[in-house]
Order: sequence, then C-alpha cells, then structure tokens
Amino acid sequence: MTKTMRKLKLSISKKKYKQLLSKKRRKKLTKKENKLLNDSLYIQYCRCLRAFEYKKDKRGYPICISSVYKKRKIKPPKNASTRCKKK
Repeated sequence: MTKTMRKLKLSISKKKYKQLLSKKRRKKLTKKENKLLNDSLYIQYCRCLRAFEYKKDKRGYPICISSVYKKRKIKPPKNASTRCKKK
C-alpha cells in the first residue's frame, strides 16, 4: 500500500496571507482566520523541509523553523516535522 503525499499548495493568496500576518501581530484574528494562517505557515514549513530532504541536508529543521515561525514571532507547533512526513 503506497501513501500519497499531500500537495503543498497555499489555499490563500499572498495578499491575504500578508494581511493575516499583520493582523496576527495586532492579536485580532478570528478562529477561521487563525486556522487559515496556521495552515499556510505549516504548508510553507513542510515545503521548506522537503527541499532540505531532497538535498539530503540534515540542517533543515532549525533553518525552516527559524525562517517560517521564529522570524514572524509565532510559536511553532509541537511535532511539526513528524507531522509533515506523515502527510
């Protein structure tokens, strides 16, 4: 039985994504907006990890966490990298 990989495509536009990020900094997100933003950040993180795995580079986890979550001052989810591999 083969597993199919989930396509990592953002479900929102870049403009909407930037609006949600700026709104998050002001702490005024609804539950639906928060879910959209978390999903898009997670997709970017998984995409970054896959690029490092493709190159067979072991430094992917800290670099991707830093570039996707830490620089935007957002707390990363627990076990994010293991959940990326399952999908």
